[in-house]
Amino acid sequence: MALKQLTGGVHQLGKGERLLFSSSDDNAMTKQIQGTHSPDGREFEVKPLLHIVEDIFNRAAPTIDALAIAAPQQTRSEALDDRTYQTSFIATLESLAFVIDRVATEIAYKCTGGADAHATTMSLLNMLSNYSWEAKLVIALAAFAMNYGEFWLVAQCYTSNQLAKSVAILKQLPDMLEHSSMLKPRFDAIKNLIKVMVDIAKCIVEFKELPPHYISLDIPAMSTAMAHIPITVYWTMRSIVACASQITGLIGLGHEHVVSTTEAWELSSLAHKLSNMHSHLATQLAICYKHIDEKKHLETYQNLLHLFEMAHIDNMKVLRALIYTKDDLQPLVEGTTKRRVNIDVLRRKNVLLLISDLEILQEEIAILEQIYNESRLHPTRQESQYEIVWLPIIDPAVPWNDNMQSRFETLQAGMTWYSIHHPSLIDRAVIKFVKQAWHFEKKPILVVLDPQGRVACPNALHMMWIWGSLAFPFTTLREEALWKEESWRLELLVDGIDPMVLNWMQEGRYICLYGGEDMEWIRKFTNTARAVAQSAGIPLGMVYVGKSNPKERVRRNIATIIVEKLSHYWQDLTSIWYFWVRIESMWRSKNQLGRTPENDPIMKEIMTMLSFDGSDGGWAIFTRGSDEIVRAKGNIFLTCLANYSAWKDQIQQKGFMPTLKEQLYLSAPEHHCNRLVLPGAAGMIPERIVCSDCGRSMEKFIMYRCCDE
Repeated sequence: MALKQLTGGVHQLGKGERLLFSSSDDNAMTKQIQGTHSPDGREFEVKPLLHIVEDIFNRAAPTIDALAIAAPQQTRSEALDDRTYQTSFIATLESLAFVIDRVATEIAYKCTGGADAHATTMSLLNMLSNYSWEAKLVIALAAFAMNYGEFWLVAQCYTSNQLAKSVAILKQLPDMLEHSSMLKPRFDAIKNLIKVMVDIAKCIVEFKELPPHYISLDIPAMSTAMAHIPITVYWTMRSIVACASQITGLIGLGHEHVVSTTEAWELSSLAHKLSNMHSHLATQLAICYKHIDEKKHLETYQNLLHLFEMAHIDNMKVLRALIYTKDDLQPLVEGTTKRRVNIDVLRRKNVLLLISDLEILQEEIAILEQIYNESRLHPTRQESQYEIVWLPIIDPAVPWNDNMQSRFETLQAGMTWYSIHHPSLIDRAVIKFVKQAWHFEKKPILVVLDPQGRVACPNALHMMWIWGSLAFPFTTLREEALWKEESWRLELLVDGIDPMVLNWMQEGRYICLYGGEDMEWIRKFTNTARAVAQSAGIPLGMVYVGKSNPKERVRRNIATIIVEKLSHYWQDLTSIWYFWVRIESMWRSKNQLGRTPENDPIMKEIMTMLSFDGSDGGWAIFTRGSDEIVRAKGNIFLTCLANYSAWKDQIQQKGFMPTLKEQLYLSAPEHHCNRLVLPGAAGMIPERIVCSDCGRSMEKFIMYRCCDE
């Protein structure tokens, strides 16, 4: 956005802005200032010139203590970047040299003659009428910097350089330096004013460099700034004149010089005025940057949406857009070696993007790592053709801190797959895309990209939990095919969590899975079940599977079960967590495929298990083999087993499992209350859920649950 576009009249200011920018004098001057502005389209790169000007000011302003030393020694700042003197800029300087010298001469002449500051400033504006506002200001600063730098060059070198000494004598600088301590307030005021003048110039140049593709005068912050820049340039140039007058006044000071505090006060007043103007412009600039940032992120977000609608020969363009778009660093960390690598290592591979925040459970990482590593043990298998990449999604509004860094490093260290080097590499537009397009909220998801970068599955984590690498290539078609091969059986529930349970099945044992947190019920149920099994002469294996999100109560229950030898147990809480997360994953999978309890018997059993876990009491499942399964809530099961003597005679005729199933049905009360706690997932909670027992629609509530007890 070129500032030269501003040629209009007085901007209508708000009350606060009128106090800052529009005193009666400023209002009267605004039209006069605008009248001097007649840009002819000539433009040049002002930033390198401003860089030189700032370097002069930094080197030319020693402290008052350094002035008192006979041969002042200054620490040199870093040399100007050689790029400042590129051929193109040298050519620019050659064309500007005459203008800068002319302005410098005008300033020196008017200040020596004691001309009115306003008249001098207007004269400078007229001399520079053909330039844009930022160019006027930088040229004026360059002209002043040239005189200012020459003055201090002589002052700093007069004791060590004969030429400088001779010039200093003619200017009577030695006399001035003898009064240096008395001149400290004036020197400090000049330095402070120069600093704010440079800050204003930088700010105005930044407005010039704002990309017009993302911002225009239609934006209030931009139009407000453009309206304020002319009067700001005027007061900055007037401050240049004031500083030049102070420096000119120091030349030829004799012993009769009397220090005036009025001069320092005038400079301080100008510095205060400019500081307020700079603060206002900086605020508008920040608003403009925020607007540009939002536009860029929206553009990046739209590009991401479009990218996933296109066909690609490989997955590189998609992965670069998601992970890191530039080529200036290696954005990935390899899991086992922890060395930095490029995105190219994922070319034409099936990529599983593990998307989570920093609160991903250690159990999730442990189980996923086990599945991932097992697939690597068989390099010839098709399942090993995928790679997992962890994308940590952090709320950009939350400031990054040491605790978050420590948590990130701990998680990354425990992962054997690829991860992004740091969450800050992930663009904010990608975070928005992941949340809106892929529905990521709190729970981790596993987005599958095929070798061409297409989304093969929006979330394969549930497939991974249920079938592991057997679900490769983790597509919806593969998911449906796997379900067609499944039935509601013990192997589906337990899978490879506990080999002992599978051994019991091969031995022909009756198996009971039971759970809940009520220790009193657990004690009564296990004792009663063992007594029934002994009386019925059946081999029985019992396993305590706790409760989802197992915490301290489940741990205490396990300790009691061990001491009292009530049953088999899973001491590793990760196994209990995995048992329940697989059932939850079954619900997610079935729900994603559009299955309901009315049209899918496995879905009905899954929801029954979830309702068991959502209740306060215990529950139990009895099974023998793969297909004979009966289940009921804890009190119903305990009552049924306690009445064993009333139905034991039917076992010989019907068999144990059919008789137990019939008795559980007869023991069920006519009125019941099921509570179903479904895992939260954006867009996946159906409006209507039916009871797995009676088939009636369940009433919906919202529950927020913390993982702590």
